[in-house]
Amino acid sequence: MGWAAWAPSAVAGQPVAPEVGELRLDRAEDGLYLSTTLDLILPELAEDALYKGIPMFFVAEAQVLRDRWYWSDRQVAEATRYLRLSYQPLTRRWRLNISPVPFANSGLGVVLGQNFDDYSDALSAIQRISRWKIADSDVIEADAVHTVNFRFRLDMSQLPRPFQIGVAGRSGWNLLVSRSQRLAAEPAK
Repeated sequence: MGWAAWAPSAVAGQPVAPEVGELRLDRAEDGLYLSTTLDLILPELAEDALYKGIPMFFVAEAQVLRDRWYWSDRQVAEATRYLRLSYQPLTRRWRLNISPVPFANSGLGVVLGQNFDDYSDALSAIQRISRWKIADSDVIEADAVHTVNFRFRLDMSQLPRPFQIGVAGRSGWNLLVSRSQRLAAEPAK
C-alpha cells in the first residue's frame, strides 16, 4: 500500500495517511467487479482551490494481471474512471461528474452527474466505489490466480495552467492511494 499525502488528524494532531479500505472483488457471469471505500482527506490547498470555484480532477485506475510463474505477470484488463468535483460559489452547491473518458474542454460528453448541498456529502461520494466493472468475464480465467492493482490519485494535469506551474514540487497537492489484492482461482466444480 502506498501513499504520498498526509492529512490532518482529528486525534491529537497526529497525521493520518490516506488509504484504501477493504478492497472487495466480485466475480459475476459478465465480469469482475471492484468495490472499496477510500479513507482520505483532500489536501488543504486543493480544498481551498475548490472553494474558490476551481474544479479538482481525480483518476481511479484498476489493472488486472494474470499471475505466471515462468515470466512476468500478463496484463489482461485495465479500467479507468475519471471524476471531477466542482463548487459553484453562487449557488453554494457541489457537483460531481464521473466519466469513463478524460474530461475535455469542448464539453462533458457522456458522464454521470450528481449535485450535493454539502462538501462532506460530495467527498463521501468520491470515497465510495461500488460494483465498478474492471474486466470482462472472457479475460478472467477461472483456474488462474490474478492480481488486481488499484490506484486513486489527484490528477494535476487537468488543473488550469497557472495551477500546474504553481504546484510543481509542492507536497501540499499530492494525493495518491493504492492497493493490490490477489484474486484466487475458482475451486473446481
